Amino acid sequence: MNQQASLPKKVKIVEVGPRDGLQNEKEALSAEVKIELVNRLARAGIPNVEAASFVSPKWVPQMATSAEVMAGIERLPGTIYSALTPNMQGFEAALASKADEVVIFGSASEAFSQKNINCSIAESIARFEPVAKAAKANGLRLRGSISTAFGCPYQGEVPLDAVADVVRRMRDLGCDEIDIADTIGVGTARQTQAVMLAASREFPLLQLSGHFHDTYGQALANIYAALEVGVAIFHSSVSGLGGCPYAKGATGNVATEDVLYLLHGLGIETGIDLDQVVDAGQFISQQLGRKGASRAGNALLAKRAG
Repeated sequence: MNQQASLPKKVKIVEVGPRDGLQNEKEALSAEVKIELVNRLARAGIPNVEAASFVSPKWVPQMATSAEVMAGIERLPGTIYSALTPNMQGFEAALASKADEVVIFGSASEAFSQKNINCSIAESIARFEPVAKAAKANGLRLRGSISTAFGCPYQGEVPLDAVADVVRRMRDLGCDEIDIADTIGVGTARQTQAVMLAASREFPLLQLSGHFHDTYGQALANIYAALEVGVAIFHSSVSGLGGCPYAKGATGNVATEDVLYLLHGLGIETGIDLDQVVDAGQFISQQLGRKGASRAGNALLAKRAG
């Protein structure tokens, strides 16, 4: 059987480096650097860039410049610029900043929800009801993100039913897209397929996305496994930036360069220029004073250097 025939012909990449990636960096970066990063990524052809987070600067200092970043970026036609909005105050700021999409977030693990946002899953979803209604009333895209869908640092295993339950709650809020996230990077290929299929019983498969971390080196294998069951949206972070401040030992998101190298090698269309993404990764890595974490990016840079 030719397995490739069953893979999606086109995949959408959601670039999370400027938000999910940078929020965990200790070194404060200027708004100008973040604007340059977002612009480079959008110019490379990435269709959806998570550019800002309207959370309390007390909790996430790196995101304090979000309004400035959103005001300063180029707006390429057809590109979706997203912002994380934990509450109505965050939503109002995102609306004022002309975000195209707002992102709400919950957890598939009760223990993680309590540790992360000090409330139960049900309470967290209830808090997002006014945000969801406001997003719809203002014609904005609404994306729901579900963390710890593959395992939790506090409770361990997360049942498939728990993931499906949060997907159903997010669907009922009116989400246009729902992210299934392996926050601590413990997922494996068969598990990935089981989780995605469980989620797809509550929400259309083509509107589900995979958000994988590479803690155990399984992110690309998990992406391939998700492709096999029809998932066609994936999150990635340029140069492998980021992690999770609430998940001890969690490494960065899978690197955008590595995901593109995989997808392009499979003949899957992304509309993204890999070389330009490699340049963006080199740019932000230099700003942070370190080598990038993307294996494909580093290999391509070494090849260029000859």
